[in-house]
Parts: sequence; structure tokens; C-alpha cells
Amino acid sequence: MATIVELAYYPVKSCAPTAAGSVTIAPAGPSHDRAFLVTDPDGDYQTQRALPRLAVIRPAVSDDGTTLTLDAPDVEPCAVPIDVTGPRRPVTLFGEHFTGIDQGAPVAEWLATVLGGQYRLVRVPPEHERVTKGAVDGTASYADSAPLMLLSRASLESLNARLTAVGQPALPMRRFRANLVVDGWDAPFTEDRLRRFRVGDTELAFAKRCLRCAVVTVDQDTGRKQGPEPLRTLATFRRDSGGVAFGVKLSVLRGGKVSVGDELQVDAWGDAR
Repeated sequence: MATIVELAYYPVKSCAPTAAGSVTIAPAGPSHDRAFLVTDPDGDYQTQRALPRLAVIRPAVSDDGTTLTLDAPDVEPCAVPIDVTGPRRPVTLFGEHFTGIDQGAPVAEWLATVLGGQYRLVRVPPEHERVTKGAVDGTASYADSAPLMLLSRASLESLNARLTAVGQPALPMRRFRANLVVDGWDAPFTEDRLRRFRVGDTELAFAKRCLRCAVVTVDQDTGRKQGPEPLRTLATFRRDSGGVAFGVKLSVLRGGKVSVGDELQVDAWGDAR
């Protein structure tokens, strides 16, 4: 029986995760997941693809949801009172146009110190509407293309066996930035065949395989790119639709609480492709 062994959400897109023993999942994913976005002064989204140093920023949302604290090496933390009512400003995400609520000058100055440029931090507004397309459509805040991503330990073990066989170091799970990490499947890539399942109080559905980009070449502890791996090795056996796939994206059919240790109850399987 497959179980959830790790849970994480990412308050600021492309920054460090917050590990959790349990999360509440809404239609747009775990509470606070990718609710904040770093943009350039024109509102264009920023990620580790161009700014790998985003990885060293560690966000934390207060228990009452009113304060976001950002921490990074060698600087004082920045506490941001979360503004959910301020003026909206244009935001561009993967060529689509949305809006965000600017979180103010002090955090912008802090980001300039950490990232070495001019950036703004915005929060997704309450009226945000976005459809994420897939085998089952969903919605999301500022996540890439679906509200959740799941990866199994068996799949990572398979990739790491291939990496070490060619003299490359094994990689930690955090390199792949999953929300849900599953253990208990003997065969790697079993998640590719998931179509509909229940876990905790939720019901989730397969949206698409997760196509990987240059973010997986970034060391999540140092914020530095580490060369072509694991994309080079993934390309030898995980090609899919012009990219390389590792993990699956999910849509939310029914929200609720999910905890580490919850078992997956699979209601429908499909083909791996």
C-alpha cells in the first residue's frame, strides 16, 4: 500500500518549501502554496530558471495567516504583513495575464539585497481565476500548470541508480519540489498510471506528467546551477512531448486534509502514457 511520506508547500513560487505533517488542500492546492510571486518591475514572473538564488529564500507563513517571513543566508529576516486588499498590479505568468497585490517597498528592498536586482513581491488576489489544463482540468494560484505535484521514492531511486552508474551523485528528493511524496510502490513511475485516487479527506485526479525544466539542475541548498544533470540522464529514458517527464501533476476533485502516513486508495488506473 502506498502512503504519503513527505508533504510540502511553497508559499513563494520558486523559493524554498515548507515541510508539513499535514496540509489542507483546496481546489488551488495546499493552503498558501505558490500564493506569492517574485516579479520584475514590469510584473513578469521570476523563477529559478533565470534566478537560481531564489532557492535560498525560506518563506514561512504565520499560523494566523497574517504574516509572511522571508529568511536567507547572511541577511536579517524580513517580516511582511500580508496585504490582501491593496491595489492590483498586472502580472504575467507563462504569457498569461493576471493580477497580484504588491506587498510593499520594504520586502522589495530585501529582495534587492538577496537577489541583486529590482524585484517586487505580489500575492494572488482573492478573486484570482485561472484554469489549468490537463486530462482533468484544475485551478491554481501561481503554480506552473496544476495545483499539485506527486513523486514516488521508487522513481527517484530509479533515477539515482542511473546517475550513479555514470559517475554522477545521487540527488535528494527536494531537488524535484514535490508537494506529495509517496512510498510503497515497488515499481518506479507507478504514479504515471494514476488516474483517480483518494488520500486523507481528498480526492485527486491525474492532470498530466510533470515535464521538467532547468530548475532541477539547481542545488536547492546553495541556489547554484550544477550542470546538465539530471536532465541529461532523464532524456535517455523519460522523453515526453518534447520534454522529459518525472512525477505527475494532479487536479483536485475534493479538497480536505492530508497527512503524512495517509494511504492512497486508488479508484482508477490508466496506461503509463
